[in-house]
Amino acid sequence: MKEFDFVIIGGGCAGLSLAYELEIHEKLKNKTLAIVEPRDKYKRDKTWSFWRVTSHNFDDCVKKSWTNFSINVPGKTNHIKYKDYPYQSIDSGLFYEKINNRLRENKNIYFFKDIKEINTRNSFIFNSVPSIKKNYLNLWQHFCGVEIKTKNNFFDEEIFNLMDFDCEQRESVHFFYTLPYSKNKALVETTWLSKMNDNSQKDYDQQIKDYISKHLKIKEYEITYKEVGAIPLFYPLYEKERNKINIGTAGGMTRLSTGYTFLNIQEHSKYIRENIENISDSKRFKINKKYQLLDEIFLRVLKKHPERMSDIFFNMFKTSPKTVIKFLSNKSNFFEDLKIIFRMPKWTFIKALFY
Repeated sequence: MKEFDFVIIGGGCAGLSLAYELEIHEKLKNKTLAIVEPRDKYKRDKTWSFWRVTSHNFDDCVKKSWTNFSINVPGKTNHIKYKDYPYQSIDSGLFYEKINNRLRENKNIYFFKDIKEINTRNSFIFNSVPSIKKNYLNLWQHFCGVEIKTKNNFFDEEIFNLMDFDCEQRESVHFFYTLPYSKNKALVETTWLSKMNDNSQKDYDQQIKDYISKHLKIKEYEITYKEVGAIPLFYPLYEKERNKINIGTAGGMTRLSTGYTFLNIQEHSKYIRENIENISDSKRFKINKKYQLLDEIFLRVLKKHPERMSDIFFNMFKTSPKTVIKFLSNKSNFFEDLKIIFRMPKWTFIKALFY
């Protein structure tokens, strides 16, 4: 069996982002790379959205950008404008096409469907497949979204709805999320933050149908695309191994309080590329420990008081847009962190330190 200098296990967002970063910076000129990915064909299957607080390689894969957004709870809506950090939505179909077209041009890059097809004994491995141990206490962000096309112009394409909590909570945290791509096309997503122990929360199709009909007041539309997913709001198992680094969600690149992962993956890919010549001796790349601590406390409150989370999120966004966006994107300074903390119900969060 053929040997390779590098092996990437999992050709999804993290694996392809890393391969692309190495390729465009010519780190694979004299090195071989194997990408192990079981899927037969790449097609649009995800929507990755985030505030653009740092540059990335995929501006040409952005489906839409917004500088205005809203968040609402029953009876109250907060409209927010901020131009410095636009909110971007990446089309995974364009992302896959762009990267794979580039990678196929390099004769040192090979694709395989099974790790058993290659010899990894002397390879350095980048693994993007998380090892998740089932635990009924763990929280997940699970969701289902549909892209709909309306018969008539309906949406204000200049503003997206980040969180709409005006929906049934079922003793968990539930909100809808609407990204208008044009006046007659939008992604409408139902999102839950819960332990996923209750299968009744997974009647996604009915939830979305009711929301479109009763809340958005849209009667005529067609569904042109659908996605379903679940993001662990806990760190997967991570065992330090010689000549192996975990990347993506497997490598702790998901921000637990938000589920945001895409830009963290890009920064991790850049870090690996900058250290690729001595990758075996490089330090592990991590999200700042202060966010790990704050997220842990935040999720303890979410577990204990799900009924309070809609107001907690709503109040968080009463701080300046710059502060809250930087905080949610791992770019805030100490004083900005304090502004967010002071918006939280202090006694509830203090008690969470001792749960």
